[in-house]
Amino acid sequence: MTDKIKAAIEDIRPFLQSHGGDVEFVSYEEGVVNVRLQGACQGCSGARMTLKNGIQRVLQEQFPDDVKSVEAVE
Repeated sequence: MTDKIKAAIEDIRPFLQSHGGDVEFVSYEEGVVNVRLQGACQGCSGARMTLKNGIQRVLQEQFPDDVKSVEAVE
């Protein structure tokens, strides 16, 4: 599952990078994907929206039974 999630994140990265940001996969445990937002995404006022309405939505669409939540870690 981890490799599938990493591949999906690679598909999301170009969008974030086009806005000066980036995302790094950290871990996956019990339905929770932990990522680290980087660049312009780190500390951005819209970071939570990007995380939940962007990254989490895409991962849940692709893996509805496996991804319950996406959380940002430092």
